Amino acid sequence: MTATQPAVAGWFTTGPDPALLGSRCTTCASTYFPPVPAQGAFCRNPACDGEELEAVELSRRGTVWSYTDARYQPPPPYLARTEPHEPFALAAVTLPEGVTVLGQVADGYGVADLRVGAEVELVVEPLDDSLLVWRWKPVTELGEEADQ
Repeated sequence: MTATQPAVAGWFTTGPDPALLGSRCTTCASTYFPPVPAQGAFCRNPACDGEELEAVELSRRGTVWSYTDARYQPPPPYLARTEPHEPFALAAVTLPEGVTVLGQVADGYGVADLRVGAEVELVVEPLDDSLLVWRWKPVTELGEEADQ
């Protein structure tokens, strides 16, 4: 079976150019991820009294704000990809919209492939046989910048 559906419906798109989905205040343009439900919505910016938010696709590229190596198996509902649990890298990525989004790093990459300020791109990969998740993939391999 090939994974075809997002692990969290409404948080990201799939396909050749996947994107995270967020909400933007129509009054002050503050942007949020994950998206805010339209009903009962309000802007979380304390300086804004906006109550209307629009759905937006967020930028597919951002810069690494921080990263870490997840050496422990988180509790359910997390789905361990391997048994026993194998460590994986997590990156907090700041998008041009000013939102910082935490996500796993793409398959084949780890903390040795990351640095603060490096550019990463959103990719969608299978979590298991049926679900897809977003991950961050380094745009430039480490050491490649020095050669340019």
